Amino acid sequence: MSLPSPWRADFPAFAAFGRDCQTYLDSAATAQKPQAVLDALLGYYAGGAANVHRAQHAPGERATLAFEGARAKVAAWLKADSASQIVFTRGATESLNLLAYGLEHLFAAGEQIAVSALEHHANLLPWQQLAQRRGLELLVLPLDAAGDIDLEQAERLIGPRTRLLAVSQLSNVLGRWQPLEALLTLARARGALSVVDGAQGAVHGRHDLQALACDFYVFSAHKLYGPDGLGVLYGRPQALGRLRHWQFGGEMVQQADYHEAHFRPAPLGFEAGTPAIGAAIAFGAALDYLEGLDGEAVAAHEAALHARLLAGLRAFDGLHLLSEPHTALASFVVEGVHNADLSQLLAEQGVAVRAGQHCAMPLLRRLGLPGALRVSLGLYSEGDDLERFFAALHHALALLR
Repeated sequence: MSLPSPWRADFPAFAAFGRDCQTYLDSAATAQKPQAVLDALLGYYAGGAANVHRAQHAPGERATLAFEGARAKVAAWLKADSASQIVFTRGATESLNLLAYGLEHLFAAGEQIAVSALEHHANLLPWQQLAQRRGLELLVLPLDAAGDIDLEQAERLIGPRTRLLAVSQLSNVLGRWQPLEALLTLARARGALSVVDGAQGAVHGRHDLQALACDFYVFSAHKLYGPDGLGVLYGRPQALGRLRHWQFGGEMVQQADYHEAHFRPAPLGFEAGTPAIGAAIAFGAALDYLEGLDGEAVAAHEAALHARLLAGLRAFDGLHLLSEPHTALASFVVEGVHNADLSQLLAEQGVAVRAGQHCAMPLLRRLGLPGALRVSLGLYSEGDDLERFFAALHHALALLR
């Protein structure tokens, strides 16, 4: 069963990978880019780059219209009420750090921030450091046997002193959708703000953020087939209104004198300096490209590939999945084999997977593992990619055992 991707030809990288005999199975780390994104980047720079919001000349007006048009496309993709709810950052990591600094004034010593045991460092360390700065208690919500946030434990732990809940939508290690609806309902009942790390979740399926009803949602463009260096922070208007400014400079200021200044509200108030203009415009092109695809066909293709991946991995003796993943990826270890050695042998055969702790050291430690291998898929992945991976894995294990 070859499971060809009808969209693979839209991604020029695969022609280059083919010439170099490379198989790319690391899309959870970063996705390849369709030709539409490359065309948009070249079109912006070749057509005359200019700064946004600050010039009356034609190049500046064109850049501003395209940049703000991209913001509107992101808002539509997320089903936000308004483009003013979309703040552009330099990545999901910066979005989360923005929140940790911008909300700091709301916390008093002895209050609590709740995160889960499966969080990526980007959704752990900013809150950990905030807790240390303000004398807060950092609650770590445990997982159940399946690898999901334990709702019974969460209901017990999240209480009247909890001021913020920060959780991932889809684990980058376990590949499991987390029970967001119940967790967000619990946070609202306790009067806590909610932050959802959508870095993985945004890639797989369209999410209605009005229906999700979180206070903040963050993700990065480069995982959603867009350019790197661009992140998105979505916020409900009431929640954005509680943020304090954290970076200062051009454009975000309304009035400035030598001894005082007044700043713009979101979104421009949180986009100090020259933003990633070309990246934002190209990300708008990525969303246009994705809008033009049959979403059900994409989901069916990814589901078939994922089932094939899991079935193939289960055929290897001594191989253990870290969880029963729902979509997109699979993380595993092999008895008696170090993940770095196995990854190196796969790379020598032209197969790109990810090995290590996946920016989730506390989770791997709780699992009692020094690291794991992760295979991850994109809409351009094909069954032949998996067959080459399985063959390379068989050869590598034969050498290591």
